Amino acid sequence: MACRTVKLLLVATFSLFAIAFSTPLIAQDSLHHEEATEAHAAAGHEEKKEGFNAAEVIFGHILDNHEFHFTEYHDSEGKIHHVSLPLPIILYSKERGLTAFMSSKFEHGEAAYNGYKIEEEKIVAVKEDGTVEESVKVYDLSLTRNVVQMIIALIILTWLMVSIANAYKRGEGVKSAPKGKQNLLEPVITFVRDEVAKPNLGHKYEKYLPYLLTTFFFILINNIFGLIPGTANVTGNIAFTVVLGLISFVVIIFSTNKHFWGHIFNPPGVPGFVKPILVLVEFLGVFIKPFALIIRLFANMVAGHIIIICLISLIFIFGQMSSVAGWGTTPVAIGFTVFIYMIEVLVAFLQAFIFTNLTAVFIGAAFEGEHHEEAAHH
Repeated sequence: MACRTVKLLLVATFSLFAIAFSTPLIAQDSLHHEEATEAHAAAGHEEKKEGFNAAEVIFGHILDNHEFHFTEYHDSEGKIHHVSLPLPIILYSKERGLTAFMSSKFEHGEAAYNGYKIEEEKIVAVKEDGTVEESVKVYDLSLTRNVVQMIIALIILTWLMVSIANAYKRGEGVKSAPKGKQNLLEPVITFVRDEVAKPNLGHKYEKYLPYLLTTFFFILINNIFGLIPGTANVTGNIAFTVVLGLISFVVIIFSTNKHFWGHIFNPPGVPGFVKPILVLVEFLGVFIKPFALIIRLFANMVAGHIIIICLISLIFIFGQMSSVAGWGTTPVAIGFTVFIYMIEVLVAFLQAFIFTNLTAVFIGAAFEGEHHEEAAHH
């Protein structure tokens, strides 16, 4: 009973921590933009609308947005035309009620619509003269590109697994050799089972295998989607990885037993004067484990995308200096970009494996005492 109470308290504490920091995590794009604006103003430079802005391109790709933006071009009159896919805007405020429309109404931030406008990638309420109305609190419930892409990834994952399961029910791949989607995914599923679940979870691997497979394929599909130009880098969003880490934390905590907590609060074979320090370290380790999962996935997926965009940006940066420098930089930049892109394909699989494997390791460590108890019994 005491062990269950401790589990519930830990889950509640970590959940409150996540909720308390959810606003700055989800609004990371606004914070980055504000910091960049303040630094720009402090340097005493005026904002330039012309020319290539590498920082805007980088943050525009790795941060969330209300549309899928692919490219833009200038017509014969010099007017900019954007090639993008607008997404639904769903807003609620106590003063104005519920409002829904498409993001194209904002004309890429150039216009206000129905009393709302996008400023610094954040939707705010405005007055008739276009100034911000601070008294109106806006709750943005929009389907951003991260949300839409996660829904698409979930639909694809469900379709793949259900179709493969139905094929096995019909006897395909059982009485005959697997084919199609079965032939593609069966080795991956077998790998996760034999190399991740069984070594770390022992006889309990079947209980946790559905969760491990769901985590692996959900991260993998989103990683691969993030490599397609114009799509969202979902796994490079800290809010996404926080939710995954929180779910893993809940699973880990509810997998613990009395042996796990006994080793934390009363480490065996440790001198008495060392125990207070070690108990604190071990207790903090309970929270550090999911935090490590969160940061590892986020940092690795963001880093690769930034490197690729920076290499491509070199072409335009040198092109502004001189057309000769721009053309001379192009082959080198494209060559390195293709090389890094190939590495990112490997990283997409590797990070899905690492997150799933570490989750299995932490779950296995949570009920590790049971193995020793069974060995002693035998």
